[in-house]
Amino acid sequence: MAATASRPDRAYHQDYICRIRYENNLPPPPGSVKLLDIPIDGLDYYASPGFASRLHRSQPINIEADAELGMPINLVGMPGVFDGDESSIQAPLITPPVNPKDKNLLRPLTELGKPKYQGGGISFLRRTEYISSDTARARSEAAPKSAPKSPGPKLRKPVDTSKDDPINVLRAVVKGFDIANPEDAYTGPDTNDNIKGLEPTPAELEAWNDPKHPLKSTLKPIDFYPILPDLEAGTDAGDYMVAKFSTNPTQVVNKRDTRVDVGLLRPIDDEAMLAEYSAKVATHEADPMRVPHPGGAPFNYNFFLPADEASAINLRKKLDVDDPDRDNANLYTAKNRDGKEVFRLERQRTYETGRATAQDPDHAYKEIALALHDPELDVIAQDADVDTDDSSRQRLKKAAYYYPIMQKIQLKPHRSKNLAQLGGPSRYNDEDDDKRVDAWDVVVDDLDENEKAKRSANRAALLGEEEDAEDGDS
Repeated sequence: MAATASRPDRAYHQDYICRIRYENNLPPPPGSVKLLDIPIDGLDYYASPGFASRLHRSQPINIEADAELGMPINLVGMPGVFDGDESSIQAPLITPPVNPKDKNLLRPLTELGKPKYQGGGISFLRRTEYISSDTARARSEAAPKSAPKSPGPKLRKPVDTSKDDPINVLRAVVKGFDIANPEDAYTGPDTNDNIKGLEPTPAELEAWNDPKHPLKSTLKPIDFYPILPDLEAGTDAGDYMVAKFSTNPTQVVNKRDTRVDVGLLRPIDDEAMLAEYSAKVATHEADPMRVPHPGGAPFNYNFFLPADEASAINLRKKLDVDDPDRDNANLYTAKNRDGKEVFRLERQRTYETGRATAQDPDHAYKEIALALHDPELDVIAQDADVDTDDSSRQRLKKAAYYYPIMQKIQLKPHRSKNLAQLGGPSRYNDEDDDKRVDAWDVVVDDLDENEKAKRSANRAALLGEEEDAEDGDS
């Protein structure tokens, strides 16, 4: 305290600036201010709860409420309302798209303009400034006489709408094929069958000759696979279905059960379920904007598996067209009642469709399965010491083969027995049905003429109207 008291006081001269934001330009009152003493004893009377109650009883509400409370609703003319169907007075399940002209009207208030001041939401407060007279004078002398003009709004770069033209998009697609196969590039005039692709730039040619990863430039490609369809691996429908089990379908838990690779899913005919699904599809087709598509057709399936892993290995060899031992009759592991060699698959349990999604037929290749195939890396041929140059081993050349997926389903265990015990509906009771199949005998054979015709039609639809006769007979 003594040291603080002995220190001399230093005076700092500062000017305080007070900005008057709101000025009162009214003239002063002509006379002196006079204060009147006005009694306010009646305030307690008007503020008491009893006054409001008496006012409510003495002044009835002047509103005539009818049966519809002033909001008449005419239900005549709305389909199905009097039959219990209230879909016509409810909002649609699928929200219709917003018109592009109305999107600006749906923007929130925060996006309509940028606020000039972000100081806590109080625009009229200003920070107190302490400025000396010399500093204020220096700033006023150094300030420019005219403020620089603010730059105008940035002009948006015009968009070339011709790039979205379907013909131009097709030319860009053809350009990619021309870069990959320059010897097959079409250079003539445009016709209905042939369209000339766009001219590739040097950067695009360099990217094809020396491909680089878009994010990691140090990575180098190890190998290249052309993407091709596997024309000989088609099904009767021309596409495939992906099934996923919600739980483990077998009792094997410590390793992967390879028997699932050759398992068999047999659909169960259920007329009631198919009739209900057809009704949902008809409702969707009648009003697609309000009623969503029900998805793929639901089925119940019986799941069959080989008895042991050895039978699964033999069945997998029999199904592999590239396996040299596929024609060996000793691969079969059982005999049926007629004494014919078969593969016996035993029933595991019944599954029902938990969730099914189907692709649009107009976009059949939206989801595909891709398999890389290289004859030089054929493990079966190397293990069996088979010459890979043999014509029987050259069914497929080196490529990445794609397979269209038209439906994906999730299978969950069927709970019909539990529903029956609780008194609920049971569509298919796998315990009491005498038509239940306990085992399924499988024989692998060549395609018949009907199956060949279906696969030939699928290949013709994929390649075009013209198809090689040799491919149709294979």
